[in-house]
Amino acid sequence: GLAGHTFDKLTCWKGASNHRSREDSWFKSLFVRKVDPRKDAHSHLLTKNEESNLYKIQFHNVKPECLDAYNQLCEETLPSIHNDKYYPCELVGTWNTWYGEQDQAVHMWRYRGGYPALTEVMSKLRQNKEFMKYREERGKMLLSRRNQLLLEFSFWNEPIPRKGPNIYELRSYQLRPGTMIEWGNYWARAIGYRQHNSEAVGGFFSQIGNLYMVHHLWAYKDLEAREATRNAAWQHEGWDEVVYYTVPLIQHMDSRIMIPMKASPLQ
Repeated sequence: GLAGHTFDKLTCWKGASNHRSREDSWFKSLFVRKVDPRKDAHSHLLTKNEESNLYKIQFHNVKPECLDAYNQLCEETLPSIHNDKYYPCELVGTWNTWYGEQDQAVHMWRYRGGYPALTEVMSKLRQNKEFMKYREERGKMLLSRRNQLLLEFSFWNEPIPRKGPNIYELRSYQLRPGTMIEWGNYWARAIGYRQHNSEAVGGFFSQIGNLYMVHHLWAYKDLEAREATRNAAWQHEGWDEVVYYTVPLIQHMDSRIMIPMKASPLQ
């Protein structure tokens, strides 16, 4: 009787133990994902090639009373760097935010040749007395500033100068970590639905700064054209599917409507 009772208890304990271990392994499977071995960084899978252009985007929050003086200072200084072949960089665009964060300037630079070009430009600018004076004057006018280094998606257009007048929308998406490849796969298809009015200017993702950040830059004649163009995208079969599958990848999103400064190559 005692032996049988002990056996029953052991069997019961083993059954409970096996059940717990199955529960534990199921519970762990929620958090432990199998990782496919990759021989390449995600950035190499999303960009045109290893020598892809590097972009820097700058956000400057300007004291409201200084905005006109700040714009004039930028228009006097930034084109001289853009036009000087001594510096391997180009001013892609420079704007004031119209809707979104107020009293803000946004600048985007392209460095052909990637990080070596960026390093060369920064080193040379430190020796440029006119630029250092510009930085000193600019510092007196700013409340805060931040920047990001970006790469461009392979399936987007490279931003090129365009005639105006246009307004520009910078749509910024903070993605959930680990979803950048999935985002790229969907937008590689989606961009085809958004080319009909030449509104697509450039698409970028962050390398340094806020990570898992995507920026899409669009150009429209005015706010009415923006609304009409965005509504027209829903008439294309497949656009609704892209929206359905990409929205869950986003943690936070933001939109700025921007007006080009006089010195901007994107007008």
